Amino acid sequence: MPSRVVTETVQPRTSRMVKSPAKPATASERDQFLWAYTEEPHRTRRQAIIQAHPEVTKLCGPEPLTKYVVLGVVALQLACAICLRNTAVFSLSFLLTAYIIGATANQNLFLSIHEISHNLAFRSPTANRLFAIFANLPIGIPYSAAFRPYHLTHHKSLGVDGLDTDLPTALEAFFLDSLLGKAFFCTFQILFYALRPMFVYQFPLTKIHFLNILAQLSFDYLLVTYTSSNALVYLILSSFLAGSLHPCAGHFIAEHYVFDRAALTKTVGPRDTSVPVPETFSYYGPLNLLTYNVGLHNEHHDFPAVPWTRLPALHEMAKEFYTDLPSHKSWTWVIWQFIWDKEVGLWCRVKRKEGGRKVGARSWKEEELGANEGKVIPGVR
Repeated sequence: MPSRVVTETVQPRTSRMVKSPAKPATASERDQFLWAYTEEPHRTRRQAIIQAHPEVTKLCGPEPLTKYVVLGVVALQLACAICLRNTAVFSLSFLLTAYIIGATANQNLFLSIHEISHNLAFRSPTANRLFAIFANLPIGIPYSAAFRPYHLTHHKSLGVDGLDTDLPTALEAFFLDSLLGKAFFCTFQILFYALRPMFVYQFPLTKIHFLNILAQLSFDYLLVTYTSSNALVYLILSSFLAGSLHPCAGHFIAEHYVFDRAALTKTVGPRDTSVPVPETFSYYGPLNLLTYNVGLHNEHHDFPAVPWTRLPALHEMAKEFYTDLPSHKSWTWVIWQFIWDKEVGLWCRVKRKEGGRKVGARSWKEEELGANEGKVIPGVR
């Protein structure tokens, strides 16, 4: 089914939404990012929801079920890797298993690490860091420790140019502004998300980074030694396919790309506040069952300390705030439309020059990044 993406945001009676205007065109309307001059909308909506539904804060906190799901998926991937140890890499059985089971499982593990990064598996931050390293093992490449500071910065500096590494760079948007370019981006988007942050800014390496690297290299070595190199190829191929042309990979694009630029009104000044530009989009379809409800993305950005199992309850509790927000109906259609629609591309992201808030500042509460956050998080900007 096609995506339903409507850029007119209907404001609930109980909330005063932040309006984010587009920057005036300097080239063609399509060949530019959508520039906003106000803070991101989630903090405002979070405050309004808490005022209207104070009981919503009871949904925050770790979800015990997460650790069992992770254990099951790690066991599944290890079993598949062992079973395929003597299977030719380019055989149909190897490739289909990697795409259907492996990519789905590793996408699930990517998103388990996302969940754990918000301290939502255990109450202890240290336990969460260590468990993320465990969840990382079937991915084949050390990832969990590096992901966390960039992702938390994405939350507290949504759309801020030079801070939010989820944003494509102007160089990417320029060179990939074509059907083939967008197809290339969707095929290799996992590499863009993995490599882009290092070109935007560097984070300080900590003991947990080195432990992540050591644990992953040790696991890979043992896997190859006691099974075969094909087992490791299966895991890494699964990770690549999980962020390529796979239905579950549609969430990467669906979450923050604006699909209906034509509905936006041109502004006449750099600080015109007449046009609200939605910049986060939810998906409420069945693939959420495989992806820790990451499709409920407005809900997640509003309350990062609410775990995946309670996001549907958050949606129902504050339904008047979410019903009329633009959303997608299909992640597969999102990928198709992103590639083929001439009006959609890497330029279709909301950016702002400023607006990030440092952890511990008056305007930012630590728990807004996740449960049991400390005041100092290495690498978070």
